[in-house]
Formats: sequence, structure tokens, C-alpha cells
Amino acid sequence: MSVTVSVIVLAASFVVLILLRFPIAMVLALSSLLAAFTLDLPLAVIGQRMVQGLNSFSLLAIPFFILAGQIMSEGKLALRLVNLAQLTVGTIRGGLSLVNCVACMLFGNISGSAAADASSVGSVMIPMMKKKRYDADFSVAVTSAAAIQGVVMPPSHNMILYALAAGGVSISSLFLAGIVPCLLLLVSLMITSYVIARKKGYPKGEPVKLRDVPRIIVGGFLSMFTAVIILGGIFSGWFTATESGAIACVYAFVLTFFVYRDLPLSHVKIIFLKTFRTVAMVLFLISASSAFAWVLTYLKIPVMMTDALLAISDNPIIILLIINVLLLVLGAPLDMGPLILIMTPILYPVVTALGMDPVHFGIVLILNLGIGLITPPVGTVLFVGSAIGKVSIEAATKRLIPYFCVMVAVLLLITYIPGISMWLPNLVNGS
Repeated sequence: MSVTVSVIVLAASFVVLILLRFPIAMVLALSSLLAAFTLDLPLAVIGQRMVQGLNSFSLLAIPFFILAGQIMSEGKLALRLVNLAQLTVGTIRGGLSLVNCVACMLFGNISGSAAADASSVGSVMIPMMKKKRYDADFSVAVTSAAAIQGVVMPPSHNMILYALAAGGVSISSLFLAGIVPCLLLLVSLMITSYVIARKKGYPKGEPVKLRDVPRIIVGGFLSMFTAVIILGGIFSGWFTATESGAIACVYAFVLTFFVYRDLPLSHVKIIFLKTFRTVAMVLFLISASSAFAWVLTYLKIPVMMTDALLAISDNPIIILLIINVLLLVLGAPLDMGPLILIMTPILYPVVTALGMDPVHFGIVLILNLGIGLITPPVGTVLFVGSAIGKVSIEAATKRLIPYFCVMVAVLLLITYIPGISMWLPNLVNGS
């Protein structure tokens, strides 16, 4: 059959299977098989490409990061980080909303997951905010928006997915590139929360008792040291991302089970089961996406996409705006991980043709799709926050509108001012 027919089969099967609610990994694998069949290719090629997609040492970092985050999530890490954030911004008007933003950033610096961020910090902050007479829908909105920092702040496993999909972009450079954009996002969310708090007359936070300060600082520092191990080891060159993840797992295990004794040792089995389940889903998704990306390349779809976008305009500003809109639209109905693996091979040739640094594009892509995590109808983080706060998706979405606007503004700044993302990698790498 012709290439045109195969492209139609690939696209149609993908859309139909998505609408039939098939798991996304199954959608990618089945669509790849159908396209290969129409191309008269041996179906074994798809299996080979799926196996080849997992043949990467860098992939070992993902299970370790997930396990370390799971251990810390199951303990009382979130509460310690909330207490640490309370020391800095808790006494300001609307202080609990600011504490929420800071705590989510600190927790995201460890978990690398927006959903884990919303679940762990939200389970502490949302009931606390409601108790202090904050509106429930506002509490959910600020938690959901602040949790998105977890996908931009290293160590985000989404950055590892992008690095693999882009063909070996430096993970350490991606981690460095995410720090300044995350801090910019944090400041923007805090300013928005403060303005809303003053308008709504939300209360100031209560000052922390002086005798509790040393305990809070020590507890917060020990919890944050997981991120120090991961990032410090990678940036100093002492460890690879995989090695630092393994060491972080050991540290998190000792801290949770022996230093603080947050959990009994019998809970290890539950943590491993949850980790294995998550890792299995992620690895199946990566393998299926590898086959799908190979089919896309075989059909020359990335080349066609590049030609189509450059035919619209040769102005990088216009092209990047179109890409941002496309990713924001796709991020609403589809989950983040699959979109990183699907869209990177398609858009990577476009942005490199424009002269955009792959590391810079990685941060733009990840923040774009991170916003999709709080965008109906499928926003995973929004669902988590709404479930904890016991408010409707509609009510939470309405209160999220100011945060949407601020996050899109930050996205545009990051897109059109490369220095925001690239300053720190260039400084460290001596570029």
C-alpha cells in the first residue's frame, strides 16, 4: 500500500483506540502494528523496536527516582516540608497559600512528579487551608497549580523521557535548565496567590513557636538532602543520574524507616508493589512509544510536519507560538508521558531547523504538557486535588483561571527568552 494510506491508518487507528479508552501504551503498540502491516513490513520489526527502546542505561534512573519518591511520599516528608515553608512565608497575608506553593516546589524537588506533589502536599495543605477558612475550591486550585512545579524542577523523570526521545540530550543540562524556570514559576504563583488572598481577605498565618524552629529546620534539611544527593552528585560529576538515584533510594529508606520511623518495615512490601506497578507502566509506555516513533520516522511524518510548519511561516516567533498552542490543546485530553514520547520525534526536527537549543525546547515542551495536567477534561493533577478537597472539577477549574493565565505568561517568557532556561547550563558547562 502507499505511504499515504499507511499514514491514514496510523492516525485513524490512534484516534479510534483513544476514543475507545484503550490504555495509551496499547494504542501506540497496536497503531504501530497496523501501520507496519499496511507497509508490508515484518511485524517482528515492531517487537524489535520495542525491545530496542528499553536498551538504554539512562532508563535505569527512572525506577530509582520513582522508588525514592515513593518512599518519601509514604512517610511524613510533605508535613516536614510544609513546616519548613511555614518559617519563610507563613505569616504573610494568605500565608497558607504561599506555604502551599513553596512546599510543592520543595517536594517536587524530590519526587519529580506533579501527581505525587498534589497528593502528598495536598493531603496536608488542603485540609489545613479549609480549617483556616480558605475557600475549598481556592485551596484545590492553588495546590493543583503549584504541583506543576514538580515536572519542571529536577529531578523530573519527564526530563529523562524527553532526553531519550530526543536521542540523547544531556540529562544534567536539562536538570540545570529547569531550575530558573521553576523559580520564576514559583514567584509568579506566589504573587497570584497573594493578590487573591488580599482580595478575598484570607487570614495571615500564625508564627512558628521559637522553640520549634531548630527541629523544623533540621527535619526540613534532612528531607531535602535527598535532592542534594541527586542534583549535587550529577552536577558535580561524581555520579551519573542512575547512580545518584540509587544512592537517593538508600538515603530515603534509612531516613524514613530508621531515623524518623515514619513507617514500619512491613510497609516496604507495599512501597515496592506500588513502585513496580508504576515502573512497569512507564517502561511498557516507553517501549511502545519507541516503536511508534520508528514508524513515524519511517513514514517521514516529522519531515512532513517540519515542511508544513515552515510553509506557514519562516518566522520563529510564529512557529513557536503554533507549537505552544498545539501542545496546550493536546495536553488537555492526553497524559504527559505519552505526549513527550509521541511529540518529541515530530517537533524536534522543526525546532532544530529554527536553531532552537534541544535543552531549551525540552523545558518548553515539559512546561506546556505540565499545564495540561491541570486542564480539563483529563487533567490528572486537577482530579487528584479535587478528590482531596472534595470539590467539583468545574469549581476548581474556575478558580484556576488566574493561575492558567500566569502559567501561560511564564511559558511564553521561557519560550521567547532562551536565557531563562539556558543561563545556568551555559554557566556550569562553560558555554
